[in-house]
Amino acid sequence: MDVFRVEGNGPLEGEIKISGSKNSALPIFAACLLTKEPVHLKNIPNLSDIRYMIEILEYLGAKVENPEIGEWIIHANTISHIAPYELVRKMRASVCLLGPLVARLKKAEVSIPGGCVIGPRPIDLHLKGLRKLNCDVTISNGYVYVDAANMRGSSLFLGGRNGSTVTGTANLIMAAVLAPGTTRIESAACEPEIIDLCQLLVKMGARIEQIGGPELIIHGVDELHGCEHTIIPDRIEAGTFICAAAITKGHVTLKGISFKYLGAFLDKIQEAELPLEISDDSITVLPYKGSLKPVDIITLPYPGFPTDLQAQMCALMSITEGISIITEKIYPNRFMHIPELQRMGADIAIEGSSAIIKGPRPFSGAPVMASDLRASAALILAGLAGKNTTWIQRIYHLDRGYESFETKLSALGAKIERLSEKDIPNDLLDT
Repeated sequence: MDVFRVEGNGPLEGEIKISGSKNSALPIFAACLLTKEPVHLKNIPNLSDIRYMIEILEYLGAKVENPEIGEWIIHANTISHIAPYELVRKMRASVCLLGPLVARLKKAEVSIPGGCVIGPRPIDLHLKGLRKLNCDVTISNGYVYVDAANMRGSSLFLGGRNGSTVTGTANLIMAAVLAPGTTRIESAACEPEIIDLCQLLVKMGARIEQIGGPELIIHGVDELHGCEHTIIPDRIEAGTFICAAAITKGHVTLKGISFKYLGAFLDKIQEAELPLEISDDSITVLPYKGSLKPVDIITLPYPGFPTDLQAQMCALMSITEGISIITEKIYPNRFMHIPELQRMGADIAIEGSSAIIKGPRPFSGAPVMASDLRASAALILAGLAGKNTTWIQRIYHLDRGYESFETKLSALGAKIERLSEKDIPNDLLDT
């Protein structure tokens, strides 16, 4: 397996372009199954998760073309209703196939995705919503079987213990757009990625009202058609690079990102007194002297602080003077990066669902293990700010959600290399 070798090399400097959003692209790829006509998608990031989704679409019978870098044409003229375990197990977001298959074919047989290291991610709200749409839903041998012959619009509530379900909202929007009658979804997720999905569906002929709010009204139509759509920029990638610039006291401009996607994150970054220059389509992190200010963060569903930027903020606050508290309300067990940051010198204590971070504590290079996608990024940030060399293992997690991450960092002056696991010095593996 590949590993990263990272060495602290001073401030990052330069300009990069933010890639398209992974969390937007995946359900939008699934939505292409809703029509027999071609759908032309642009600004698609080159990620392992995207490749897995393409593999599943092709298995289902869709024809997939890649005419240009970052562009894909999906033509799902004739498709199957069965998504098997050997494909679905590779990526949890493949559960988003359920809604389009139910809507288009009036039946679906989809494997239940496996577990996740950051905590349980059940699909009970997805199934509850389908039953509300008058679908017959059964579970057997690890598969969800749906008979939607009598599907019709209805009112349904998607609030759960940890707030609204993003993938559940996406699934039920896609199911409802072809359901006869009117569907009212209450406590719908409001993430920009859900807005992007709705905007695609409207281009395809769907009738959706109150897009962007917690209550969606969907009037079912008989069929959808093809269209062209450009995916929104990845707000999590943007937030990660803002943290990378901040943790190295760098001067970095992010192109192709709007501040409107980063509301709660930008609010906390500005509360920490990180100097920024913000325009309509770019954000520049300015160098600063001394220390940032500590912050108190609670992760919440959008428009709250995103859980996907929690680990990166843990790294940044570790070198910030004072005490910061980061409370995880979405995935309370999502602190597996903390022991690895501690190995590098961070002073962090876990109390329930909160991380108490005492800074500043300088990072020092060490061999560390990435547990998930965002933890990978946090460990890289710590390595950029640290002394000596940091070896980061299991970086395949990172390839799921960041396009050309090390290439972009290198362009900003970072010393980061992708190497083979066998290149790690043997004496470090014993520490």
